[in-house]
Formats: sequence, structure tokens, C-alpha cells
Amino acid sequence: MIYQPKDRPKPLGVVWVDCPHSLVSTGLVRALGEKARVHQGPKPPGEIPSCIILCASSHEGLSERVGFYRELSPDAPPIVVFGPQLDLPLARDALQAGASGFVHAEMTPEQLLRAVAVAATGELVAPRELLRYVLTKNHSGDLDALSARQREILGYVVEGLSNAEIGRHLYLSESTIKQHLRAAYKLLGVSNRTEAANLFRRGD
Repeated sequence: MIYQPKDRPKPLGVVWVDCPHSLVSTGLVRALGEKARVHQGPKPPGEIPSCIILCASSHEGLSERVGFYRELSPDAPPIVVFGPQLDLPLARDALQAGASGFVHAEMTPEQLLRAVAVAATGELVAPRELLRYVLTKNHSGDLDALSARQREILGYVVEGLSNAEIGRHLYLSESTIKQHLRAAYKLLGVSNRTEAANLFRRGD
């Protein structure tokens, strides 16, 4: 559906918001409605949007979701990932997945509109804290410090296997897999399996 609070020209054109209906998404739609005609829902609007805003509360499936929208057409509009808070790992993964930007619910309506306007021009939009975060994380990740077993387990993580599945492959208990992963996270300076997999994938 198209949300348009007032009959005024909309400089941002149509912005497609793919977010579950909630109090947060309602605020997002209303803020965007000041400068855009907002189409909300999983189905595409009847006209080409200037920007797609994709809600994401976790890293799970983020790359696939961004990739799906990028492949909708040869001239797919910029994709901006919307998070519930300033989540730097999520912002980094969104940009690595091919998104044009990251915005979040802690931004003011004015900041949000400015970010979407920039993204609609084809420029990248990212939190100013992201560069420092990425540089720090890349510096702290020491792949050479991983044991052979930790590297073997992370290889399976990259393939998308769960801890239980990895345990069956290696004839180890799920708790043992978790212990190896926790130790690997500490060595790599990451906090979850998505960050570890991304770092391991880049390093290998």
C-alpha cells in the first residue's frame, strides 16, 4: 500500500519499505512520508522506487535478502538496511552484502530523510562510527592464531552448518563445538558466528 499523508510533491518519489508492521515501522513510514510516497509490504510497487528500505534485526539471511532485491531488475534501486539500533556489525554486513546504506531507529526523522536522499542518488550511507569499527576489527582478527581444529570448524560454519551438524561431521559433541567456537571468537576479536565466518572467508 502507498502511504501519503498529504497531497504534496514528494522529492524522493516512491520509497519501498519492506518491514513487518510494528510501532517502529509505523514511525519509519510516517517519517519517510514527509518527503516520499511510501509503499509498504513485501510486494513491489507499481512503479520503480527511488530506494528500497529493508528491515533487518539480525545478520541471519541478510546477504540473501539484499541479493534478492538487487537481482529484481538490471536497474535495481539502492537498498538501505534499517536496523532497530546503531548496530555496527549489522551495518558492516549490510554494506558487504551489497546494500547502499544502513539506517536505524535511533536516528531522528531529519537524519533518516537525509540518509535516504543521499542513498537515492547512488552514494553510500553509513554510520560515521563504522570506519573506526571496521579498522579495529580487521586489525584484531588473527587467523594465524587459530588451531587446526578451530579452522576446520570455521570452515563448516562458512558452509552454513549448525553446531549440531558440525559435531556429527567431526564426531564431537555440540558443547565441544561451542567451546571451540568461543575460543576462536576470542582470538579473532569477534562476537558471533557471522562475524567469525566473514573474517575467516576473507582471510582464506
